Amino acid sequence: GAEKTEEDRAIARQFGKEFFDGNRRYGYGGYSYNPRFWQPVIPDFISYYSLNEKSSVLDIGSGKGFMLHDFIEAIPGIKVRGIDISSYAIENSLEDVKPFQQIADAKDLPFENNSFDLAISIVTLHNLEREECGQALREVERVSRNAFITLDAYSNEKERIAMEAWNLTALTVMHVDEWKEFFAKNGYTGDYYWFKP
Repeated sequence: GAEKTEEDRAIARQFGKEFFDGNRRYGYGGYSYNPRFWQPVIPDFISYYSLNEKSSVLDIGSGKGFMLHDFIEAIPGIKVRGIDISSYAIENSLEDVKPFQQIADAKDLPFENNSFDLAISIVTLHNLEREECGQALREVERVSRNAFITLDAYSNEKERIAMEAWNLTALTVMHVDEWKEFFAKNGYTGDYYWFKP
């Protein structure tokens, strides 16, 4: 974390080839499908949110569509959509999910109200500036009946310092209590989980 520079962060925040498949200092250092990432988690989503072949799921910040792929495999017939700000990620999506992926911004989701049974956003919304992050939370609430998001957060000073050193792309990082107040202010009622380094 101490080796990350502002130049590294600027390159990472372009969310292009360097972020996904470039040098590790700019992001993932190679972003390829591995079933061990989402396949163990998908059954929990299915069970908790009572998903079936008639359900619809939106992945906000879907990258190359790995989670969508695993949803399709787990529930044939389920309606999936993915959006990402990165044209590189969308263009390099897994072939079976490419038809369901599109370039879009989380703060202005191109879907009707209550279009989805579940919207999921994993370590994505915090990449927006604070006001835009609030707008994105309102958009998640608007388009989905249920939501699950994960965000960069900290609970104490030690975690805050570690997060500042580790963080590569997040523009809005808050104490867990601040996040909860932020949710209330922006009308977000969905589920959430914290990511801490």
